[in-house]
Amino acid sequence: MSMHTAIRAMMGVALAAMTAGGCAATDSPANADGLALERVVFVMRHGIRPPTKDPAKGTNYTSDPWPAWPVDYGLLTPRGAAGIRLLGTADRAEYVKRGLIPANGCLTPGAVDAEASAKQRAIKTGEAYLETLLPGCVVAVAHPEKEGPEDAIFHPLDSGPADFDGARGHAEALALAPAGGLPAEAATHRAEIDLLGTVLGCCSATVCAANGAGDACTLADLPTTLAANPHDRPDLEGPLVIGSTISQTLLLEYLEGMPMSDVGWGRVTRDQIEQLLVFHPVKFRYENGSPYVAQRAAGPLVSRMLGALTAGADGARLTLLFGHDTNLADIGSLLGLDWQVPSYPKDDIPPGGALGFELLRDGKGQRFVRAFFRAQTMDQLREQQALDPDAPGYRAYLPIPGCNAAGDTAPCPIDRFTTVVKAKLAGS
Repeated sequence: MSMHTAIRAMMGVALAAMTAGGCAATDSPANADGLALERVVFVMRHGIRPPTKDPAKGTNYTSDPWPAWPVDYGLLTPRGAAGIRLLGTADRAEYVKRGLIPANGCLTPGAVDAEASAKQRAIKTGEAYLETLLPGCVVAVAHPEKEGPEDAIFHPLDSGPADFDGARGHAEALALAPAGGLPAEAATHRAEIDLLGTVLGCCSATVCAANGAGDACTLADLPTTLAANPHDRPDLEGPLVIGSTISQTLLLEYLEGMPMSDVGWGRVTRDQIEQLLVFHPVKFRYENGSPYVAQRAAGPLVSRMLGALTAGADGARLTLLFGHDTNLADIGSLLGLDWQVPSYPKDDIPPGGALGFELLRDGKGQRFVRAFFRAQTMDQLREQQALDPDAPGYRAYLPIPGCNAAGDTAPCPIDRFTTVVKAKLAGS
């Protein structure tokens, strides 16, 4: 038995130790559309974190010192955990109202399946969410002991699988570029690149020389390319990916509640951060968006989600998977799902954002699936605002290609959904 499997088995033991007075809702009340909610399966991005590594080391695009954070690089901050708890509280109210979880007590053993990637920020996000979703209940978050090959569900390409055709992924990604290729893509975002260059004070002679841009250059002068990897997804290089990394850092500084004099060294406004976030989904388009890459990268998670939705009567009511924005981008690309959280670009993934599926049942016992995206807005998270009917955050149903026409979010019959997803997993 692998360590990952062993931990998941231990989770079942922990669930058995839940409060004796717990109960499970067995007959979910019908919703306004006459459908009862039977199960929820989602993948959630972790909460607020600092940069994953020291931005002052390696190629640094600014000469100014970066602000300090309360935790080490890449770890969930206390404020990040608090924001996740707000989501758990709001989701609890929603799922109690819809009969998925009891108003008092705990669900029965096996009713909750929680799993995270090996990274601390994902594990702690799961724990924070469950604290308020199921208060007083003992629910363990299973996870691999360490990063690497053991984390094959959340990071299946990190090990550089020998059968992964990096050349194919690279070619498919290049085909996503507009007429004129990647330089044309960069030209489309020239205003944002120039704004980012101003915020950074880029570029130093060292950065210019390292990018073959002469002794003096602006950020827009750096070349935009897509590097192929033999056994991994391609890497976008140049202003667009720099913009993705730096705009996320500025966003996280803002969400962490830092004073605006520290956010972007006081050289960026809240609205300009929102403008710069456009780089993030652009990065995902080229690194995650090719059909082959999406199939291989999202396959393990999507298979896991489909299995949870189609499990028998003993299947979990809640399958909660805690990972990273890359995971959600991969799933969205594979299944053709689109969303837009207020204050974010289309298909961007805020900290704490969740992409998932509801399993529904009608009065005749027929079952259906509906896709959804759940998140807080930028200002709700910065202000640590409780989510309530007056400020509910973002919860939207999404059209499922192969089930729905554009703009249609009608529930998809489970058999049809299964056929569509299996075809995507098979690469057809």
